[in-house]
Amino acid sequence: MSANWAGRRLHFIAIGGAGMSGLALVARDLGAVVSGSDRSESSYTERLRAAGLAPAIGHDAAQVPEDAEVIVSTAIGEDNPELAVARERDQRVLHRGELLAQVCQGRRLLAVSGTHGKTTTTAMCVHALRAMGSDPSYFIGGELPGAGPGGVASNAGLGEGEWVVAEADESDASFLELRAEVAVVTNLELDHHSRWASLAELTEAFERFAEPATALVAAAEARLEATGASRLVRFAIEPPPGAPPPPPADLMARGIGATDCGGIRFDLEGAGLGLEVRLAMPGRHNAANATAALAALAAAGFDARAAAGALSSFGGVVRRMELKGERSGARIYDDYAHHPTEVRAALEAAREVAPGRLLVAFQPHLYSRTKALAADFGAALAEADEIAVLEVYPAREQPVGALEGVTGRSVAEAAAERAGGRTVWWLPGREGAAQALGPRLGPGDTLVTIGAGDIFRLAEELVSDQAVGQLAANGEEAGP
Repeated sequence: MSANWAGRRLHFIAIGGAGMSGLALVARDLGAVVSGSDRSESSYTERLRAAGLAPAIGHDAAQVPEDAEVIVSTAIGEDNPELAVARERDQRVLHRGELLAQVCQGRRLLAVSGTHGKTTTTAMCVHALRAMGSDPSYFIGGELPGAGPGGVASNAGLGEGEWVVAEADESDASFLELRAEVAVVTNLELDHHSRWASLAELTEAFERFAEPATALVAAAEARLEATGASRLVRFAIEPPPGAPPPPPADLMARGIGATDCGGIRFDLEGAGLGLEVRLAMPGRHNAANATAALAALAAAGFDARAAAGALSSFGGVVRRMELKGERSGARIYDDYAHHPTEVRAALEAAREVAPGRLLVAFQPHLYSRTKALAADFGAALAEADEIAVLEVYPAREQPVGALEGVTGRSVAEAAAERAGGRTVWWLPGREGAAQALGPRLGPGDTLVTIGAGDIFRLAEELVSDQAVGQLAANGEEAGP
């Protein structure tokens, strides 16, 4: 990494985000003077304070040091008072993707991108490298338990090794700032509809991301062709019985099955590898994630057999089928899934570990995604025995213009059409959802809260037994 960080002053607007908070910590560790603000408290602002930083809550122009470079994410609009004053002063403004690229300079970069699974795949690579005695720097779009100082969960860290492992975000095209030596594309689907007009445009962007890499590890289904990589490894997982075969692949995960401990095992064949892999977590999608991680580490020159052994102790990432606890004999999980493919995978994984009644509480994320994929979300949610849908978590969007009138009810109605008479609830507010779902949980049940917003708080409320009462007055059963 470049050595010109000492004395550099950086101010992060939205410092409490998953990516921004990690960048802030590493920039501080590199020698920069770091400040920042966010609109509200979060687990990330708590971790920043524990690490010695003091993020301000609320945006105010007076908080921006006059001599600072200002770091922003795509979520920050030009009307933000801190960004506005930086523009008035002609201060340097950098997107977080540009700063990440600067941080990665000078070390060998393994970058993981893709529509789904990139956080878990990145975390798998970091976990395996650390278990094998390497000390990579890392940037993960979620928290890896035990990775930080003192064994706390962490989303970023500055290591002494030659490698940096980074999650590469396609949502705003910031992954195009990176020049990876080993590039990974876990899969490719249209997800961020406000940024990418078509799958063809997105595919071209992924090909540009892969272009500088010496080695590209890509899902066979992505069908990426144009790349300057001297080594291309296409991977796939064996489909379940009756499903169509995958495209031709160099590396295949076969014989995927559950273990007695609630995880999965599979055989990895091809591309010079022949391994049995065991994971402590459920889900066929995690076989794909592990296959991508092991292929990437092998392409980087690490021993794949040792890496596979290391992954047997990988416990997952915060908010990826995370067991939050129990209520009335029911187990409650939380998952970050926010695309129909991810929702389906999460529910399939829940079925593997819990054969009883399966309930899901889903919070759509972004109005644009909800508008484009409501029917697909409904079909995915219909995998559960009982479904509750909350209002859209807006994040950076507003329901105006082409998004006016978009609500989570469209997802509830789509789920009701596919649920075959099973109960589907439209419960806009989290409090109402807690009051409705709490009394319905019993021994042997499993509830999964799903979404990229604050739906995890519903799981925490149910586990903490704060949510009691009868069915919410503002809840109503959705019909087709």
